[in-house]
Amino acid sequence: MKIIIRTFKLKLKHTFTISRESHDIQPTLIVELQSEGFSGFGEATSNPYYNITVDSMRAHLEAIIPFIESHNDETPEEFWDSASALLKNDMFALCALDMAYNDLYAKKKGKKLYELWGNSPLHNPKTDYTIGIDKLDKMVMKLKEMPWPIYKIKLGTKDDIAIVTELRRHTDARFRIDANCGWTVTETINNAIALKKLGVEFLEQPMKADQWAAHKEVFKHSVLPIIADESCIAEEDVAKCHNHFHGVNIKLVKCGGLTPARRMIAEAKHYGMKTMVGCMTESTVGISAIAHLLPELDYVDMDGALLLSEDIATGVTITDGIIHYADSNGIGASLINR
Repeated sequence: MKIIIRTFKLKLKHTFTISRESHDIQPTLIVELQSEGFSGFGEATSNPYYNITVDSMRAHLEAIIPFIESHNDETPEEFWDSASALLKNDMFALCALDMAYNDLYAKKKGKKLYELWGNSPLHNPKTDYTIGIDKLDKMVMKLKEMPWPIYKIKLGTKDDIAIVTELRRHTDARFRIDANCGWTVTETINNAIALKKLGVEFLEQPMKADQWAAHKEVFKHSVLPIIADESCIAEEDVAKCHNHFHGVNIKLVKCGGLTPARRMIAEAKHYGMKTMVGCMTESTVGISAIAHLLPELDYVDMDGALLLSEDIATGVTITDGIIHYADSNGIGASLINR
């Protein structure tokens, strides 16, 4: 098995702002695994919050090339177990590798990845579309630019209720709120009351990740469901989130790929929690991989490629929140002009 590593700078349509950062360019790393005439693709983006760069991911992957090239026939689960021991300090790089291996493995089996897992896409959830923090008139403009059935609205400002009130004037769509750790307990409980009246479905990670007593308090008193994001990074975090959150938002790059994500989804269901997978402004490579988890999810946030001014790949397509799979096997993604 041969590995090819590529890096790209993905340009966004608009400056993307959340409670702690803004950016116009999203660096990303693409892994291609080649074997027996097939190619599998995987992706992981850089992330300053977790001190991840495309250069650090490349270095960690290049350091284990002998390992990668000596493996070929294991199941994705077996491959992940071996690779995770070597990339235990870089879940992002592990994600790109695991994603590519799952894609390659399914192509060798002549199946789409969801088919290999025995799933049906008949009841897939729709994806939301994200409106980042901006001046209010620009947030309204972004909403009108992309009519959509579900919006995720980034908050964490002093005027959050006023923002949602104004946005509600322009659409009847379902709203989801992501405060990215920007609120206190009191703000969360009080904001939930106002936001429920404004047609908000749930709140995502309103407080800082390690404030477990605060999460417990909000879990008891919020009139809206609370979904963990920054508090649910790795597999061991699902149990911690039980009775502190109503659901978990799993990010493939944070947990190390599709393989551990499926285990986390199963564990969350065991605890009676809602399941969600989110994206990190990936290209259509990463978004196509997320799409195959849809039959196992209650919610999904996979609009990353829609936020780009120019994509680097083809694969799944999205119209009005509905995901359409590519005809090809595996995750269905291919790089453009590779």
